[in-house]
Amino acid sequence: MTRAYFDCSFSEFSNATDEQIVGALALAHGGDLDALQLRAWSEQISHLRAAVAELESGHLFVEFAIPRMGKRADAVLLLPGLGAVLEYKVGAEHCARHALDQVVDYALDLKNFHEGSHALPLVPILVATNAQATEIRLEWYPDGLAYPLCTNETTLPTVLARLPTKVEAAVSADTWVRSRYKPTPTIVEAATALYEGHNVKDISRSDAGAINLSRTADQIESIIEEAKRSGQKAICFITGVPGSGKTLAGLNIATRRSKSHEDEHAVFLSGNGPLVAVLREALARDEVDRSREAGRRMSMHEARRQVSSFIQNVHHFRDECLQDLSAPDEKVVVFDEAQRAWSQKETSRFMRDRKGIQNFEHSEPAFLLSAMDRHADWCVVVCLIGTGQEINRGEAGMQEWFRALGEQFQDWIIYASPKVAAPDHVIVRKTDALHLGVSIRSFRSERVSDFVSAVITGNAKEAAALRSDLRSYPIVITRDVERARAWLRSRARGTERFGLVASSNALRLRPFGLHMKSRVDVTNWFLGDSSDVRSSMALEDAASEFEVQGLELDWVGVCWDANFRREDPSWGHYRFSGTRWSAIRDPERRTYLENAYRVLLTRARQGMVIFVPPGSAIDRTRAPRLYDPTYDFLVECGIEEL
Repeated sequence: MTRAYFDCSFSEFSNATDEQIVGALALAHGGDLDALQLRAWSEQISHLRAAVAELESGHLFVEFAIPRMGKRADAVLLLPGLGAVLEYKVGAEHCARHALDQVVDYALDLKNFHEGSHALPLVPILVATNAQATEIRLEWYPDGLAYPLCTNETTLPTVLARLPTKVEAAVSADTWVRSRYKPTPTIVEAATALYEGHNVKDISRSDAGAINLSRTADQIESIIEEAKRSGQKAICFITGVPGSGKTLAGLNIATRRSKSHEDEHAVFLSGNGPLVAVLREALARDEVDRSREAGRRMSMHEARRQVSSFIQNVHHFRDECLQDLSAPDEKVVVFDEAQRAWSQKETSRFMRDRKGIQNFEHSEPAFLLSAMDRHADWCVVVCLIGTGQEINRGEAGMQEWFRALGEQFQDWIIYASPKVAAPDHVIVRKTDALHLGVSIRSFRSERVSDFVSAVITGNAKEAAALRSDLRSYPIVITRDVERARAWLRSRARGTERFGLVASSNALRLRPFGLHMKSRVDVTNWFLGDSSDVRSSMALEDAASEFEVQGLELDWVGVCWDANFRREDPSWGHYRFSGTRWSAIRDPERRTYLENAYRVLLTRARQGMVIFVPPGSAIDRTRAPRLYDPTYDFLVECGIEEL
């Protein structure tokens, strides 16, 4: 059993000495240990001896891995027909909210991602050793997870003895611990764990999703090593189905190379400004927290400076290459959402209007390749390619990369999956390992993107059929924004995140307190806790498609305005300007609007509520006829009315 540093039956635990157990923990840890950690383990072992002394049977796991979060629970007790997850706060005099959330998160990880725990009742228990004794009431959520309990070192044995165990429902410890673990971390959790040194196999699903990701990573490693040996330049295109983990794959490549080959200065580049900002801030905050836990002091300024070289905005990278004509330090570059790189026309317009550069003749792919081509020997560019995500004008798609390679950089070696349609004159080395074919975004259901596509294309019959397969992924609809807010608050547990999203041109949501002309503070919106009014969980600000693309929440409230409205037998595309709605005629802009709603409807990991305004009889810009057909269509798609 390898998920824990140490495990044994209760009877074996009673017979083992403290020195034996601490020694086993230290050996399994493998890294440097300070006296504080050793002392904490000794105290926990002493407490656990007293806690399990009166229990007839069970199995103990100490330092049990929580893969999605890249962390370990202090202890897990497997009792007959029930599990208890323990988190110790040695010396704590009260049960802090963040500590309760932490142990709930650990229990949720088991409940959601560990097959052996899906049907097993789980009780999260915080052991604040010096806290005052409080009344213990055991209450349960519908999925078999108990509300968290707070105990101290003297009350824990009593609490464990009162748990409703069932001998006839006992599970073998070996069977339980070996059952499949399929964690699906958020991109923030994944980036944090990877940056800390965890392998993608540690934090990702143990089924086809992880196999896919590992195979892709191994293929890229092989390509990089070959480029180094031969002194050649190479470009790799990684494609994948929606939610297959392309960004996770890119972060994994960048972290692996930056940790093992510092001289390559591997970097993850993205034109998605909010994603870069949120990931940088999350990594910086985590660095500060881990330094504090290790007894070191690190300022946020220092932490932000460290992570800024690892994750960069592609436009800042481009600007630096404009000013400095030498080869960049980076030898391995990962471009996220490379299909969104600008065309020559859009790049030229930007350079003229923003940089004062006249007659700029490169597309963004051509210029970025020219910058990397300055290396005298080798370099590798990895392009992550998504589909159905274009929400800005001037996004060139993959063909612009092939055009630049075919016309200007013929000596580059090109790798891609057979899914990529390359021009005939461009030679591509095809490999299946560069396509991610398994969706891992929503652990509740992998068919959410199919359902959303049916809704966006206006196929209510297909959507309803798909909806019937999504029973573990709640989708409800309401015409009352306060009911939507209440639904979101009632769903979240531990540190699960929730928030409101809406189209950037959903300007007639203003009467409901949603001002889409005002951009959210993305770092605090995605990372702030429930006490922060700037946080998504305050439910005061709705984020737009530009601010949430590439990121996700556990529970989402999609606020639907009349800019994308049902006009049977199809969708109507509108833009609000001044005092009225005007129809969008341009096919490209219509596609952008459809993709905006596609992005909004695929941000939730666990479920969503859709708010369609009721309309107003005294405001023609919010007339009921603009909203009622949309509401009726979504109900026809099988969405349950709240």
